[in-house]
Amino acid sequence: MNRRMVREIVLDTETTGLDPKSGHRVIEIACVELDDLIPTGKSFHRLIDPERDIDIEAERVHGFSWASLRGKPKFADFEVVEEFLEFVADADLIAHNAGFDRNFVNAELERAGRRLLPEARWIDTLALAQKRYPGMYNSLDALCKRFKISLAEREKHGALIDAKLLAGVYLELRGGRERGLDLAAVSINRPIAEAHQVHAYGPRPRPLGLLSTLAERATHLDFIRRVLKGNTLWPQPEG
Repeated sequence: MNRRMVREIVLDTETTGLDPKSGHRVIEIACVELDDLIPTGKSFHRLIDPERDIDIEAERVHGFSWASLRGKPKFADFEVVEEFLEFVADADLIAHNAGFDRNFVNAELERAGRRLLPEARWIDTLALAQKRYPGMYNSLDALCKRFKISLAEREKHGALIDAKLLAGVYLELRGGRERGLDLAAVSINRPIAEAHQVHAYGPRPRPLGLLSTLAERATHLDFIRRVLKGNTLWPQPEG
C-alpha cells in the first residue's frame, strides 16, 4: 500500500520591527515546500514595500532599508497575498518561533481583508528544539551548527535562505534522515514483506561428492562398530 505523502510549508519573514500591533510590517516573506520532510525545490519568495520606516536594529539584522524596498509590491497586491495563499494552500506551516511569524502574517492578511491562518496550522521548531534540547541555546544558527548544516551562504538574515536552513533543521528534529534510511535496503518494486521473507533451503540439485578416501571411510566405520557399538547419530557414509 502506498504511503500518503505529507505536504508542509517552511515559512520565514523579515519585518520592519518586532511588534505588528505597533504598526510594524512584513518586508520579506519566503516559503519552501516539503513533501514527507524533503524539500521539493518549489518555493515562494517576495520582497515587499512596507510603506513605513524600518527600525535601525531590524535593518542591522536583515540589511534592508525602506529606500531599497520602495516600488516593490505591497502585501495586499495580488502577486503577494493571493499567490502566497495559493502556494501554502491547506498545508501546515513550519516556522522558528512561530508566534512571531504568525502574528505578522495574520496582521498583513487582516489588513488585506483575507482570512487569518489559525494557530492549529503552525508548527514551532523552536518549541520542538526546546523539548529535545532543554536548557540549551536553540536559535536557528545554534541548531544549524548542532546539526552540521552549513551557514556558508548566509551573510545576513534573509527569509529565503533562513527558510531553506530551517527545512534542514526541521528534518533533523523530526528524525527524517534516519526515517529516510528505513526502506533503503528494500527495492521499491518489491513489497516489504517479500523483501523480509525467509526462504527454506532445499536439496542441492547436484549433491557434493565425498571428500574422504575409501581407507578413511573404512577406519571411521570400524571406530563406530568397536567403540560406539553402533550407538551413533552419524550414518554410514554413502559410497
